[in-house]
Amino acid sequence: MAEEYAVILQPEEDEINRLGVVRVIWRELSGGVGPWGAFRPIFSILVSLVPFVYLGQHFNGQHSKALGWSLMQLPLILTVLLFPILYIWSILDSWWFSSKIIASKNISQN
Repeated sequence: MAEEYAVILQPEEDEINRLGVVRVIWRELSGGVGPWGAFRPIFSILVSLVPFVYLGQHFNGQHSKALGWSLMQLPLILTVLLFPILYIWSILDSWWFSSKIIASKNISQN
């Protein structure tokens, strides 16, 4: 004997309240991962602007990369062209990796 099941879905009510609106605005501002949210990549860029120490990589927990770049800058500092390229690349890498951390935390929460 075959049994039949019926699934009845209740329509969602589009009730809008202030707390729900504030929650949506906060999730959009913070990237859904708390207060650091969208500010983490910006802070990472700010600390990576300090030359010669690669604080952006240390902030993102990439200590070995920061140490490697610090050692690599010693011969490059003698050249005028290659050191600014490494400096700018470190800022961009810090921002990119910090954004990647936020994206992975946002995916794991959903």
